[in-house]
Formats: sequence, C-alpha cells, structure tokens
Amino acid sequence: MVKLFINGYGNIGRRLATAFNLDREINLIGIAKYNADERAKEAVSKGYKVFIPQSIEKDFNNKKLEFSGYIEDAIEQSDIVIDASKEGLGFANKQKFYLPMKKMAIFQGGENREGKYSVADIIHNSRVNYDKVVDKSYVIQGSCNVSGMGRIMQPLIENFGDRIIRYDVTLIRRWADLEDSKDVKDSIEWDKNPHHQDDVKSFIPNANLFVDSYKAPSRMMHLHQMYIRFKDKAPSKNEILDSFENEFGVSILNSAKGTADVRKKALEIGFVHGDTNMVHIHQEVIRSQDDVLKILYSDDQTGMVIPENHLLVQSMVFKKPRRKALEYTNRIFQLNKKKKILEEEFK
Repeated sequence: MVKLFINGYGNIGRRLATAFNLDREINLIGIAKYNADERAKEAVSKGYKVFIPQSIEKDFNNKKLEFSGYIEDAIEQSDIVIDASKEGLGFANKQKFYLPMKKMAIFQGGENREGKYSVADIIHNSRVNYDKVVDKSYVIQGSCNVSGMGRIMQPLIENFGDRIIRYDVTLIRRWADLEDSKDVKDSIEWDKNPHHQDDVKSFIPNANLFVDSYKAPSRMMHLHQMYIRFKDKAPSKNEILDSFENEFGVSILNSAKGTADVRKKALEIGFVHGDTNMVHIHQEVIRSQDDVLKILYSDDQTGMVIPENHLLVQSMVFKKPRRKALEYTNRIFQLNKKKKILEEEFK
C-alpha cells in the first residue's frame, strides 16, 4: 500500500484528503496544517492525523488541538507527497524536505515549471500526457483552467486536428471559492500575462493558441469561451457534440442560464464539497459559422484538479494503464454518475 501525505489543508488539500481517504490502495499518513484555525479543528474532527511545523506547536497546545507530529515526520513516513500548500511555497518545500529526503512529490498549478524556482519540468493533464509522468519524481498538476482546456482541446485535435488553424480562448475566472473568507471585488480585472497559454502549450506544443484571462466578481466557477478557426468550413454543432458525448469528465448541458445554476444544483443534489469535478459544455450557445466554431463551457474551479491529482498518482506511482486508472478514479469520484445526473437536470 502506498503511503501518501498531503502537505496543506486549504481548498485543494481538504478535497484531496476526502478523496484519498476513500482509496483502499492508499494509506493516508495525514495532512499538514500551518495554522491552529477552524480548518485544523475540522481536520481533527474528521479523524485525519494532523502534522504541523514545530514553530506553531504552542498555538496548537493553547487551543487544545491534537496533532500527531511534525511535518518532516510525516514526509519521512511517506512514499509520495501531494504539495497543497499556498501558491509559491512548493519550491521551498521541495528544497527543504522532498529533495533531501528523496521523496516523490506532486505540485499544484500555481508553481513554476521553468526558471529559478522551477519545481518540475512537466505539467500533467490526464487527457493529453497521462503516460508521460510514469516514473517521474516531481510533476506539476495543471491548474483547473489548464486542466479544463486540455479536456476540451485534445478531443478536438483527435477529431479535427488537421483542419484546425488557431484557438482563441477567453478565460473568465471566478474571484474566490465559495468557502473563501476574502471579499469579492466589484471589479473585472485582467491578467497581463496569463500562465495558462504557456502551461497548455507545454503539453500540446503544436497548438496555435492565444489566451486572455479575466477575473470576474463571482464565486461560481470559471467560464471559458473558445473560438476555433478551421482551414475550411467549421464542423457542425452535432459533430462537436458527438465528439464529446463519451468524454470522461465532460458533461453536455442545455438549459443552464449561468455558472451559478450548475454550482447550486451540485450543492442541492449533495455532491461532495459541492464539486462536479468536470467541465460543462453549454450546447445552446455553440456556434458554427463559416470557418469558425465557438464553444462555451464552465469549469469547476478547485474541484477540477482533484480527480486529476488522483489520476496522476495512478500513473506516476502505480503505473496503471489510463483506461484502468479512469475506471478506478470514477469509482472514487462517481464522475460518470454526476455527468448523467447533470445532463438530465439541464436537458
């Protein structure tokens, strides 16, 4: 049984803990907490072993919060670490812990692939390069937006690749997650240099891709608008829908009026953490005109990367064929069931 430690317990870490706690092939050593806060209480109440930096031991004792040891103790026990710490801390953790202890590690999408603070030389996307992370010691799991783009672009490439000239993508990103305490500004802000373009091109290098990114005052998912230009007449709407009908982690919805409809439905139905863990193509606004195709799809922010991390472990550690990994990950996350439910709700 593989021993796994989750270094961090924020929006991603707590979701990873829920998922891997259900995985019978994984021995979840525990989670790391860097503050004696409400999330620490939550982790203890759920029965996770909590590991902390020595510097905050007094805080935990003062609040009578149980902990099982220090972070380095947990890493020493582990075969692999999923680093879910705050964005930018992955490099420091790699230098301080993972390299000296010779431990495999998975980093999240906010970490660097190139330059002085690079944590790994490959970004994983289960739809595109699942097999290429086998035996890698350090891998970055692509961000939710990057993961979603891979799930949409790769089927298009496989079905129409020799006809595609260019992709233009506008990312409308939610300002904060539902559980975040920070305010949502009444402002639409733009990203001067979105990392998503280079990240996607790292695993789809031949794509002629142009990405713009905006942050909108919402907590209800991301929304991507993708224009694909073709050498000849663009495929019909029905051809596009046929291409995605059986795609893992892609649902095709018809009557949602906005991202909040989908998120609130997931919460109402009782999906774990309110996550759909997928992208949702909104078929009523697909447009095919002359040589241009427009696809609009919503992307389940933080929830998107949780099954992706699980699939990454299946490849990186267990070396499972992708088909078997998808079957196993589906048993944990019930993605096919969620897809069927959402498509029925928004038919």
